[in-house]
Amino acid sequence: MPSTGRKSEMDYLKILCDLIAMDTSVPPGNNYKITVDYLEPLFQKAGFETRKIAIPPADAEGREGRVNLVCHRRAGGKQRLIFYAHIDVVPAQGWRAFEPRIENGKIYGRGAADMKGAIPALLTALERVKDRELSYDVSVMVTTDEEYSQASQLRYLSQFLQPLKRAYIFDLDSSFGYVSIAGLGALQMDIRVLGKSVHSGLSHLGENAVEKATQVADALMKLKEQVIQRKSRISAHPDTGLDQMVARLNINMVHGGLKVNIIPDECVISVDRRLIPEENISNARKEIIETLAQVKDVRWEIVREFSIPTVPPCEDPITDKLDRILREVTGKGGKFGEMGSGDLANIVVNEWGGKEFGLGVIRPDNNIHGANEFVYQKDIEDLADIIYRFLTD
Repeated sequence: MPSTGRKSEMDYLKILCDLIAMDTSVPPGNNYKITVDYLEPLFQKAGFETRKIAIPPADAEGREGRVNLVCHRRAGGKQRLIFYAHIDVVPAQGWRAFEPRIENGKIYGRGAADMKGAIPALLTALERVKDRELSYDVSVMVTTDEEYSQASQLRYLSQFLQPLKRAYIFDLDSSFGYVSIAGLGALQMDIRVLGKSVHSGLSHLGENAVEKATQVADALMKLKEQVIQRKSRISAHPDTGLDQMVARLNINMVHGGLKVNIIPDECVISVDRRLIPEENISNARKEIIETLAQVKDVRWEIVREFSIPTVPPCEDPITDKLDRILREVTGKGGKFGEMGSGDLANIVVNEWGGKEFGLGVIRPDNNIHGANEFVYQKDIEDLADIIYRFLTD
């Protein structure tokens, strides 16, 4: 179905290449202000009132230089709709990640797909509807530190986005090809196994924390066998190779020992537990603690925890509408759960009383977080058309 309405004056390729060239890797999180300064006049060109928000370090876990952007095209009395984006990216090594290049319909560079590519798509759509009446009371939040942790920043930002109760949050940090209606919760734990350090030749006088840690790891792997059998009623997209969303438990880091001839006095095991929407953090934590308690003659302690609570899937007519438009534009669609986690859904649903769903430009083959990350030009163009139709439908 062909699009209607005025053509956008936004040059999405230039915008994306400019954004990629701004190294916003976190850590350390530099160049946020430069990036926001670049984006602000583009949103103004699209007819939005803008405000740069400097996040106090106390509301950014002590980190400085966090600058967010809030943009509004208010229409009192209409349904509240807020687009979400973030400008930070993961670090890159071994390739020219911040020197964008365009080849064969693809734009290469760190953050091309995750998620800078969705920002020019949004700008293109918003500029096209500049002179049209919209179906929603629209705002945009451009945030920082999503790849690190940003819950405290989102809480601070909420005062500039009111009203939030019953608001819809359109998450552009999402996959392309289907509407995201759910995500995984997360529980990360660092477990320190304790020992006693002595010379390796006198190991009978010490206690080897690394060897003790293998007992802990064995117990966690037995728990993993149970965890991964748990499937959500929410379908996962076929590109994931899964039928439904699935719970996860992974040991992703192990650190222990000072030198090969010293019996180590500690070893830290880092566990990453992902929860399907039907699970909750309290039970997942209890399950891990009970598993650790069953390991005999091993001293251990939890030294770090981080969690993102689960939220119910967004089963709302607005996702049906977005899915319909997606099918009109691309010929394909569907509503699925994402096999990832983030602070946004928890804040939106559990604290703001809103509903969160998503569509972005991320595909499984885009190499996000890897070398030679790229995004398809066609996906950016299609997302822009979808947002345009969504706002004027």
